[in-house]
Amino acid sequence: MSKKVNEQSKHDQLEQYRVEDEGKTMTTNQGVKVSEDEFSLKAGERGPTLMEDFHFREKMTHFDHERIPERIVHARGFAAHGEFELYESMERYTKAKFLQDTSVKTPVFVRFSTVAGSRGSAETVRDARGFATKFYTEEGNYDLVGNNIPVFFIQDAIKFPDLVHALKPEPHNEMPQAASAHDTFWDFIANNQESAHMVMWAMSDRAIPRSLRMMEGFGVHTFRFVNAEGKAHFVKFHWKPVLGTHSLVWDEAQKINGKDPDFHRRDLWESIENGDYPEYEFGVQLLPEEDEFKFDFDILDPTKLWPEEDVPVKIIGKLTLNRNVDNVFAETEQAAFHPGHVVPGIDFSNDPLLQGRLFSYTDTQLIRLGGPNFHELPINRPVCPFHNNQRDGYGRHTINRGPVSYHKNSLASNTPRPASEAEGGYVHYQEKVEGRKVRTRSDSFKDHFSQATLFWNSMTKPEKDHIKQAFSFELGKVKSKDVRQQVVDMFANVSMELAEAVAVAINATKPSGSGSSVTKSSPALSQENTVKKPATRKVGVIISNDFQGKEVASVLKSLKAEGILPELISAKLGKVKGSGGVELEVDHTFLTCDSVLFDALYVVGGKNVDNKFDRETTYFVEEAYDHFKPIGATHDGKQWLEKLEISGAPGVVLGDEADQFVTGFVDAVSAHRHWNREEI
Repeated sequence: MSKKVNEQSKHDQLEQYRVEDEGKTMTTNQGVKVSEDEFSLKAGERGPTLMEDFHFREKMTHFDHERIPERIVHARGFAAHGEFELYESMERYTKAKFLQDTSVKTPVFVRFSTVAGSRGSAETVRDARGFATKFYTEEGNYDLVGNNIPVFFIQDAIKFPDLVHALKPEPHNEMPQAASAHDTFWDFIANNQESAHMVMWAMSDRAIPRSLRMMEGFGVHTFRFVNAEGKAHFVKFHWKPVLGTHSLVWDEAQKINGKDPDFHRRDLWESIENGDYPEYEFGVQLLPEEDEFKFDFDILDPTKLWPEEDVPVKIIGKLTLNRNVDNVFAETEQAAFHPGHVVPGIDFSNDPLLQGRLFSYTDTQLIRLGGPNFHELPINRPVCPFHNNQRDGYGRHTINRGPVSYHKNSLASNTPRPASEAEGGYVHYQEKVEGRKVRTRSDSFKDHFSQATLFWNSMTKPEKDHIKQAFSFELGKVKSKDVRQQVVDMFANVSMELAEAVAVAINATKPSGSGSSVTKSSPALSQENTVKKPATRKVGVIISNDFQGKEVASVLKSLKAEGILPELISAKLGKVKGSGGVELEVDHTFLTCDSVLFDALYVVGGKNVDNKFDRETTYFVEEAYDHFKPIGATHDGKQWLEKLEISGAPGVVLGDEADQFVTGFVDAVSAHRHWNREEI
């Protein structure tokens, strides 16, 4: 009896994996319907097979692996589930169904990551961040695999191994971890000058985001939207954080790496658990095909962006992250993203970096996830059914019925069969391609500096100062004087002001010449022009016994009403007691937290604090002040600000009347940083 029960339970357990292929329409493993299974995609009827033929590569690779690690890049990642809602139909531009109906909410899975470090590295290092989104659509999975920087270091994917080898810890001593401040990276930059624009972003505040909730995302490459009539538009993708784009300062970022190496993932996890769901608006830049050559840069060059003032970003939807993962390994680590996972209505351009990624990602998942069946892992399975003749291999979950596993056939009435375009079969955009098979690059890709200068011109003075400091720090760690000089000379092509300042800092020879003649700027590139809100900002409240009970409780209540998150810091855990019988629970001690872990400080203090409390409070306030953070104080707390002679400084708010203090302090917190302190 027991055996029968066990056999029945196993049968039920496996039932969800049993698939009947007979009579079904053929799809890829991502659930996208296949329109042709006889001929590979070629450059002309007699031309070579193209690398972007994702159906051919998936089919052949799966066959190659039918007989049955940590990521090399983007190893340190964290993810969450959510949903995407559309503001307006994109039917005019694309036939992708999830971009048609505003009443449909599409489930998504988003993984954020650093690029350079290993899985165990810290999170607030200076680095680009991955921003990969998997849309589980009714037509199959669509992966938008991007970064928080809209451009990249190289123009052709064949150089990607070289870039990563140069960026990673140097092989002779495996140092430094998760850092670009070393000889091989900067030697690569100096000798591969197409990287100039990306390096400007990497040396800016964009490379040390305050939070994963407060950084932009970009598709990086130029893609195509194709509508039902077959008309195409070039498109670039954007994620705009609703909370605005904000960053850490470098000293703060380094200290956080020691105080809390999980800072970014903790922030994301806690925000979702608290119901403060991260939100990003989805935007597209659209170009008619006939406008491809109207700019002074090549729109297919991945080291170039499309200035938003020239090609506006059209906001078409919103992504909301509302559920944390249940298991980091099963979901976050086993998630397999691929820019080649597209749905009808979204197609590729001839960006040579994108073309290489279309091959590389499948190859990577095969080794990392142990074989060709990574699409069957729960986190990667499409929500629509998939049917094809792929069989066996490591990690196979599907239990295929019947003897037929090939096309064409008569035993199963020639099924699964390819779908017509009218049935939703994926049909590649019929771009005319002619030319010799060559290993070269278009002359239109040879301008490496004009957009790097555009970025520099778009920065405010504090942002420029931070870029100078970043170059000076990074190159100050480079041992080769020759490499240091090469980099200084290289960036004289971007800005003579920048190059001369860095030369002085690292004892290099000032470059000759007149620098760049580019005067154009793009205000959209400066974080000074971002959204500024107080919501979800963490405020450390330094408090001791005998505080002004009623007044402080009123301030804390008002801050919470603004969406600010106050957390109480004192000498020990437990309750602190104020006047009027008010008692508050302490969240942290001076030992278990640090000023760098908060966006602002509110100093309450109390009567008769001891010397240790005084020293710790002084340290917290001084560090927050040096990091340009808002600082507020009421009643007994004012003494520390007055002692440090900062009570009249920008972003420092004092007051005993609760309503007036809250108004001023909330405004100060909304500003995020108060850079004008440098002028005092």
